[in-house]
This record gives sequence, structure tokens and C-alpha cells, in this order.
Amino acid sequence: MPTEIHIEKPVLSLPKDPKSLRTRLARWFRVQGRDLPWRRTHDPYAIMVSEFMLQQTQVATVRDYYARWLARFPDFAALAAASEADVLHVWQGLGYYARARNLHRAAQQVVAQHGGRLPDDLAAIAALPGVGRYTAGAIASFAFDRATPIIDSNIARVLARLLDLHEPIQTTRGSEILWRTAEALLPKRGGRLHNSAIMELGALVCTPRQPQCPICPAREHCRATNPESLPVKKPRRKTVALAEDCAWVIRDGQLLLEQQTGARWRGLWKLPVLAARPADARLLLALDYPFTHHRVTLSVFAPNSLPALQPAQRWVPLGAIDNVALAAPHKRAIRRLTAAATRAA
Repeated sequence: MPTEIHIEKPVLSLPKDPKSLRTRLARWFRVQGRDLPWRRTHDPYAIMVSEFMLQQTQVATVRDYYARWLARFPDFAALAAASEADVLHVWQGLGYYARARNLHRAAQQVVAQHGGRLPDDLAAIAALPGVGRYTAGAIASFAFDRATPIIDSNIARVLARLLDLHEPIQTTRGSEILWRTAEALLPKRGGRLHNSAIMELGALVCTPRQPQCPICPAREHCRATNPESLPVKKPRRKTVALAEDCAWVIRDGQLLLEQQTGARWRGLWKLPVLAARPADARLLLALDYPFTHHRVTLSVFAPNSLPALQPAQRWVPLGAIDNVALAAPHKRAIRRLTAAATRAA
């Protein structure tokens, strides 16, 4: 008889024989699971770093950043003692810089409140800056082997297909269904293996497009008749076009940069913003980059006159640019323009 959980009525039936499902997933994962660097450790600090980095970032991108970060900041104490400028410099290129700031603040809180050791307590983990429901559960699960439910995009997709769930997963009801299902499927102990297996299944087999159903270890438990149509999501917001005009100003081998003070790139450096595009300015470069639901066109101009230096601006030698924490699109623009200048010379 199917196990059932109640969610605002009607009754939602879980996949049959959850124990068998867990066993199949665990057996599959032990053979097929990828050898990822954060899976070789149970160090809470290293696990936390990986979880912050993996938010909205692909595994392939995170690998190198993860190794460099741990070499520079090997533990909570080292990170807590670092300056924000150093933290942003090591993080640059990963984007979503609020993650780096929150990780920095979390390390400082762990040092100040817990003596530099992360406690094996879900509530204490969840109280750290930047740690939401998923991240707290993931750290508790992967660092301390707690049987705690977690939902990321891979797990959400697997569970939605197992249930043949047609409720949009971003709604309150859809999200609650997934979280309660994840909790009901947990073993009594050994959360690390169980959660890793479901997550890996979504990454390797139960993929968004062309899921490999014939080789799926959970196929006997899956109710989806059209898996590619699941999970159901709300329509995406329309993309909004934005323009960002900046100046390329060089003097005696130095480039003029401006420090960002807004929420998006606070503390990072970029090319100076042009409040108004000068009529006589020469366009040097234009490139596009995404930002949430926006598509931004970054245009770089060479003004004919040297602007007055502003408080948030400074001159940086071109040879020292790599030592500055730059916003990724601006770093890309600077590299292209300096490369073009080198070829022209």
C-alpha cells in the first residue's frame, strides 16, 4: 500500500516502497557518482564553500574556483581575517557577489560565536548569513551526515517526475509538496548518501532534456508519462534590455577605474560610468551580458577630454589590472581592449 502524506488535501501518494527506492539510488550512486572535490571531504568549512559557490553556477565552473579559494582561505579563521577586497578578488568571475560577501560574514560569525568550528546544529547553520533552507540542509547533510531534506533544481526535477507532479514548483503549494516528499523519503540516518544520490540522478540521468529513463535506477518508482514536460514552472519574466555606457581613459600607462557602490557589484571595480554619452565620443567596444532578467549592452567609449577624478575613482597601472577585483563584464572588456591595443602597436 503506498505511503501517503497530507498536503492541504487531496492526499499525495509517495512512490511505492521508499526503502527499495533508497536502496536502488544508493547502489547506483556508489558506482556512477562523479568524483567531485567537495565529495572527498566532510570538512564543514569546505562543504559550506562548495555550497555557496554552486548556487546558480555549474559544477565545471566551480571546480577551479573551489581549489583556489581553499588554497587562499583554508578555514573559517583565514576567511574571517581576510579583507573584503581580497575575498572579492578571489571570487571574481563567479558572479552573484553577494554570495562571497555572505560567505565572508558567515565565517566571521562562526569565529566570533562558535570558536571557528561550525556546530552540528541545523538551526545554528541556518542562522548564518546567506544560508537558506536548502544550504542549511545541504551542509548538515554533507558535512555531518544528518538525515535532512534538501531541494535543489536537480532534486526538484527528480521528485516532480517521480510524483508526476503538475503543480508549478515555484508556488507555495508546489514547493511544500516537494519538501514534504523529500522529508518522507529520507532514511532514518545517512542523509549524505541519500541526498547525494538523488541530486546526482538529476544531474546525470533525470536531466531536463532527453532523460535517460531506460537506465534510470528509479524507473520502477516513477509515475511520469511525459518526463520532459516536468517539472512545471511559472512562465519566465520577459527579458529587459538595458544600456551601460562607460569610458576608456588611459594616462601614462594607467587606466581609470571606478568602484561600484550599488547592491549588484558593491566593492568591485569597473570602467567609469558615463552619465551621458558625449556626442563626440568614439565607440571602442560593445558587448552584451545577462543580469537576472535583464540583457545589458556595455558600450565603451573614448572621450576626447580627460574627466575630473571623482572620489570613487582611481588610476590603476595596466600591468596591475589582474590584482584588482573587477566586475566580470568589465574585466572582459578591458582584456579585449588591451589586447586590441597590443596588436595595433
